[in-house]
Amino acid sequence: MKVTISDVARLAGVSTATVSHTINSTRYVSSDTKEKVYQAIAQLGYTPDASARSFRTGKKKTVGFIVPDISNKFFGTLIESAENYLSAKGYHLIIANTKENMDREETNLRLLTAGLVDGLLIASTMDDFQRLDNLIPAGFPVVLIDRTFDTPKYPSVSVSCFQPIYRSVCCLAGQGKRRIGIIGGLPRLSTTKERVAAYRAAVADCGLPQDEALIRYGDSMEDSAPPCLNQLLEQGCDAILVCQGLMASVTIAYLRGQGIRLGQDLELVSFVDYDTHAYEFYYSQVDRIIQPVEKLGRTAGEQILLRVEQPDAPVQERVLTSVYRPRGEESV
Repeated sequence: MKVTISDVARLAGVSTATVSHTINSTRYVSSDTKEKVYQAIAQLGYTPDASARSFRTGKKKTVGFIVPDISNKFFGTLIESAENYLSAKGYHLIIANTKENMDREETNLRLLTAGLVDGLLIASTMDDFQRLDNLIPAGFPVVLIDRTFDTPKYPSVSVSCFQPIYRSVCCLAGQGKRRIGIIGGLPRLSTTKERVAAYRAAVADCGLPQDEALIRYGDSMEDSAPPCLNQLLEQGCDAILVCQGLMASVTIAYLRGQGIRLGQDLELVSFVDYDTHAYEFYYSQVDRIIQPVEKLGRTAGEQILLRVEQPDAPVQERVLTSVYRPRGEESV
């Protein structure tokens, strides 16, 4: 027998109207009451009639998330964290993968904003804010995540890595390293621009050689790391900073395959984009810059629901901070 809204109301000890308002966010319901309703829904396995709800409220209770690479654990963790938050609030999440391709992103933007979702989280690969802006209908709820633009039109949630990168380069310089190389992601991305700017500032302030040959760019995909590494090793680098977690993990494996000893033959600063035991073996051998990925996803979930439920809310630019942890220092 199909579970009904009346069954949920009886188990939660509330009226059917309260259950409806909780599911549809059409009236204030206290946190305690919401919790009882959602527990009853979970216990009974109740599935609301999405089409009827959308017709009554104009909402689909669905958020879209446009990501550049679902195979990257960083974005996988972001998706999971955002979905956990949204699911607890009665929302579903639809994922679109662009593979760092601007045309694919445009196609997904057109599709998702054509009535499929109530709002969008976007980790954009666009090189031009105007192109992105032209694709988003006026007033459509959007939150930029991880990657931002100079024009602050849309709310955003990002992570600043400037200070940790600056500190890591200065620390390496203090150890006597002179040829410090860097591997960044796609040059057009805001994350790459900030990280390379921090590197440049530290190199200049520490009196190190300002050599453009020591700056290499990958495409944020794992296959782009080895060519960049080979180029930097040919430049005589005694330390390398890898500004993206997936490329960093590939770098560690590649260097070991080449017989290069971390912490002895070469110093490495590795981005850690997620909590994983796979890195534990290398903690005593590399410096790390650790990003708060789960908090980033959860905060993005909070912000997109705020935009969906309060479209006229002020634009907020939330900036989280990463942590620099020198090699050998234990995780907290």
